[in-house]
Amino acid sequence: MYQNNFKESQGVIVETLPNTTFKVKLENGKIILAHVSGKIRKNYIRILTGDKVTVEINKYDKNKGRIIFRSR
Repeated sequence: MYQNNFKESQGVIVETLPNTTFKVKLENGKIILAHVSGKIRKNYIRILTGDKVTVEINKYDKNKGRIIFRSR
């Protein structure tokens, strides 16, 4: 069963790392590690440095997240 333990936040890609992992600077200035969600990976959506993204952050580990949307 899916539990709503996630918080969505806006951010900007700061650095691209191997294996579809990115450093994202959030609106509050904090930098976290984020990986790409399955739907973005499946649809071959390219994410580059400087892109605005929506990140889903687990409330138990606030240093990691999942990129769920890339804004234009």
